[in-house]
Amino acid sequence: MTDRLSPRAILDRLVGFPTVSRDTNLPLIDWVQDYLSAHGVEVHRHVKPDDPRKAALYAHVGPRVDGGVVLSGHTDVVPVDGQGWTVPPFEVTERDGRLYGRGTTDMKGFDALAIWAAVEAQQRGIARPLQLALSYDEEIGCAGAPPLIAAMADLPRATDVIVGEPTGMRVVTGHKGGVTWWVHVHGFEIHSSMLHRGVSAIMWGAKLIDWANRLNDQAAAAKPAAMAALFDPPYTNAHIGQIRGGTAHNISAKDCEFGFGFRVVPGETLDHWRARFAAQVDGLTAQMRAVRPEAWIEISESFALPPFAPTEANSAEALARRLTGDNSDNFVSYGTEASHFQSAGYHAVVCGPGDIAVAHQPDEFITVAQFEAGQRFMENLLDGLR
Repeated sequence: MTDRLSPRAILDRLVGFPTVSRDTNLPLIDWVQDYLSAHGVEVHRHVKPDDPRKAALYAHVGPRVDGGVVLSGHTDVVPVDGQGWTVPPFEVTERDGRLYGRGTTDMKGFDALAIWAAVEAQQRGIARPLQLALSYDEEIGCAGAPPLIAAMADLPRATDVIVGEPTGMRVVTGHKGGVTWWVHVHGFEIHSSMLHRGVSAIMWGAKLIDWANRLNDQAAAAKPAAMAALFDPPYTNAHIGQIRGGTAHNISAKDCEFGFGFRVVPGETLDHWRARFAAQVDGLTAQMRAVRPEAWIEISESFALPPFAPTEANSAEALARRLTGDNSDNFVSYGTEASHFQSAGYHAVVCGPGDIAVAHQPDEFITVAQFEAGQRFMENLLDGLR
């Protein structure tokens, strides 16, 4: 039988796999599947339908009954290209009480602890089931969670999901959602001295961008709703992060492209903001076509994540608070897979070791103290499942 590895030894293995979202994660999935199977854990994989280079993994320990707990993590990490790393990014370097390496905080630290807990649960025996869910493509829009959740219908239905994104082991019960489009403004080129006879894609795109500025100003000035007031900022904000277009300064731009997105507070829906955005696009397109019928605004939705809303009688929250002793209220503006689990009818909470502020950064790290706190959390969970 394969030796039972410590959480730190598992972390070393996981960080050693360069599972950047644009690349394959199969070597990591193969290793985890083999390791869990060698210790008698029931384990399955779900291959991404349109990209067989990627797969998710899910596992079950304990009696095959409903009502278990899911430990949810993702296997992909963000790139290290162009970052000024002082240590090798794809190996763990311990220095001054910190464990450096890409993904140590986001979120292979939690993954290692969850894999360790699954094997320990199998060896020790538990009365309430423990399940493991490791996804792909979280870093590019949480896209791997819905198909993974659907695949987990093979297993007995769990009740509570702990999503182990880095929260400093604080219990997070709500976060914003988001919806993003890639916008392509199709203009009509003409000499800039005759601008009124053409359609500058850049200048008309700027009208859509200015609408975003006005929305943000209006939201910032308004009194927030009770749910929105829990977040910083306490409103849905619009954002444009990339833009390109134009041929020369003396030609009205034929094309302008940019990303346009909303970070949506709980209590509001993605569909509400989809409708507002579509109405604005349609109105501008009609005005553009009044000048040149060839002109229009093309939009393609590239990301959608529902908000994760605080709820009453959340048994996952109650479980996490018992395990950590944390009774504070914590809400964040970044997104996690918790909202997909909530939308699928699970009780969900976000709680994991590490600091989100160092995620995605060069020399990403998790402190040894946080990693050890995560192991205590898992020990407490295992005791409660027996």
